[in-house]
Amino acid sequence: MSAVQSGASWRSSVPLALLWRYGTHSLMVAIALWNERRAAPPLPDLVLDHVPRVEWIAAHNYHLWLALYLPLALALWRRDRRAFVHFLWLGGFLSLARGLCVPLTGLGPAHGADLNAGASPEALRAAWIGIVNPFTALSTDVPHLALTKDLFFSGHVSTTFLLWLYVRRDRVLGPLALVAHVLVTASVFLAHLHYSIDVVAAWAVTFALWTLARARWPAGAELEPPPA
Repeated sequence: MSAVQSGASWRSSVPLALLWRYGTHSLMVAIALWNERRAAPPLPDLVLDHVPRVEWIAAHNYHLWLALYLPLALALWRRDRRAFVHFLWLGGFLSLARGLCVPLTGLGPAHGADLNAGASPEALRAAWIGIVNPFTALSTDVPHLALTKDLFFSGHVSTTFLLWLYVRRDRVLGPLALVAHVLVTASVFLAHLHYSIDVVAAWAVTFALWTLARARWPAGAELEPPPA
């Protein structure tokens, strides 16, 4: 097997791409939790000042994101395996970019007090385990309690926007992904989960990375057209 064939082989592996996506997410969470220890003040926001905060959306924003995101991501896998693998690899790089941006910006919570400033290493370690464990992340409030300053840029918005970029030309998945993205973005504002600049940056960074990946690795950057 040539070096080119070997590279294409590992790069097209679904298990390896899933492991990469999970590993980069876990690393991003670790960086965000480290950032939680730094005290930071809240900032004024022209949009959030005029958007009411809806408590039930704030309490369930993670579950809403997952319910709108995961079925469409699995549908992408079923529809086009190559595009799904490409999506996972790029999603991992996007997660790493977010992990770098969070401590660089150091924004205070978009809502409420800075409760995690000065948190102990033991508390952060327990929070990390709770967040990267899918069962505790879904069944407890650990993502909402532990991550109050993982702000710039929005992961909710970037992941659903990236998914739409991959499926946008599909007659069924494209509109569904766009609706899901709009609903998730609305939930971010209604939950006061992020500042407005976090949403704008999510669109900008995601599109820039997708464009770069599409230029350097075009195969799989979007769904193959359906057979005639």
